[in-house]
Amino acid sequence: MAFTVAIDGPAAAGKGTIARAVAAHFGFAYLDTGLLYRAVGAKVTEGADPLEAAQALRAEDLNAEGLRTQAVAEAASRVAVNPQVRAALVDFQRAFAARAGGAVLDGRDIGTVICPEAQAKLFVTASPEVRAERRYLELVEGGHEATREAVLDDVKARDARDSERATAPLRPADDAVVIDTSEMSIKEAVAAAIGAVEARGAKA
Repeated sequence: MAFTVAIDGPAAAGKGTIARAVAAHFGFAYLDTGLLYRAVGAKVTEGADPLEAAQALRAEDLNAEGLRTQAVAEAASRVAVNPQVRAALVDFQRAFAARAGGAVLDGRDIGTVICPEAQAKLFVTASPEVRAERRYLELVEGGHEATREAVLDDVKARDARDSERATAPLRPADDAVVIDTSEMSIKEAVAAAIGAVEARGAKA
């Protein structure tokens, strides 16, 4: 039987870590939908048309190298405001969500647009300052040059783009469980998420 877990939230809130842990706990398949936009963004940085890149996207494109760079993240955020790009990627996501055996999808509009009928919906968030610090440390550990001020500015700019876009703006679904990870450890956040999914009927 299909059981869909929709996990939304802003950048660096911890939703990817939580989504992977939830998927592993319940034995569900996992899709980081942000990778779809990063893969399209990467193609755009190489000169591709955004819509054509989205329409031609294949599963193996999600394994391309360099999808986690800051440049690709910014390109992904820009293409994500394009309604045609979003529409082109909807079928890919919905097909994944409907697979037998359960699925966890994380992104910006999973519970509101992609899978409004998902059995469990979570909205994972944290303050911009906490998310910027996490992102800064991640970049530095990865060998990238960054400043805390620039990363915070980028986080706030992405939040504005994501929440103010006309198509599928970032917001919690009406029936989503909100988890603020600002002062939570990873273990605490994962436990809260698993508990919320179990409360909706999922069994490990």
